[in-house]
Amino acid sequence: MKPTLVVMAAGIGSRYGGLKQIDPIGPSGEIVIDYSVFDAIRAGFGKAVFIIRREIETAFKAISETHFRGRIPVDYAFQEIDDLPAGFRRPADRQKPWGTGHAILRCRDLVREPFAVINADDFYGRASFRVLAERLARQDASKAEYHLVGFVLRNTLSEHGSVARAICRSDARDRLTAIVERLKIEKDGRGARFLEGETWTPLTGDELCSMNMFGFTPALFPQLERGFAAFLQSSIAQPKAEYLIPTVVGDLIRAGEASVEVLTSNEKWYGVTYPQDKPAVVAGVRALIERGEYPAKLWA
Repeated sequence: MKPTLVVMAAGIGSRYGGLKQIDPIGPSGEIVIDYSVFDAIRAGFGKAVFIIRREIETAFKAISETHFRGRIPVDYAFQEIDDLPAGFRRPADRQKPWGTGHAILRCRDLVREPFAVINADDFYGRASFRVLAERLARQDASKAEYHLVGFVLRNTLSEHGSVARAICRSDARDRLTAIVERLKIEKDGRGARFLEGETWTPLTGDELCSMNMFGFTPALFPQLERGFAAFLQSSIAQPKAEYLIPTVVGDLIRAGEASVEVLTSNEKWYGVTYPQDKPAVVAGVRALIERGEYPAKLWA
């Protein structure tokens, strides 16, 4: 059974200032998702599921259905902040989506096979999809045996401001032992640093980090449901609290409820966290095309 690609495209993108999920970055109008789906198809994925919001449905489908029709089956899941378990109601001051863990939970009725999860606005590179597809194609769909594609931190930082990254640790068998979400990491000379409270802590830049490129099985969905209910019990009144997938994975590891293999990628990350990031992404894609990694017109 071929694995499925799940693309999280429901984020608001407040720092970017626009609908970055469908902002063109390729020479023929391609968006970041185009390159992810292109890489996924040639890596062996058999279906794509896009997690979006109802308010961007028309604009998003106008692109996705034109680009992907006849190339890979596509389905859609919708993340809305009012979609909560029985017994919970959205607080009046809640405007922010509930986070990546909640987003993935929204596709539980559409995915029955091992699946990869990625962000819509991150360019992960061909090799990253290939190594993850190889693992998922052999994965027992009933087991809580997961995978994380880790990136070298310095390869993932923006020149134009801070980013959120989950710093990872693994053991000698490449099993994830810890993953901690840092919401404000920025470049600092040849290294990096992160802010926690009012304190900056230095990083070397060589750390392995998560870019939300995971491999899961359907065993994750009941784990997400239980975890989300517990999250709401403790945090529903906090208007900016999020149920984040790195935190979910860390909790599952500590509880002995899942194992996670770390797959290291040396790919250069390209992403559009800020508007100023776009020229570098465009230039990076152009360089990959010149090297023969991608055709100039992706969907010719």
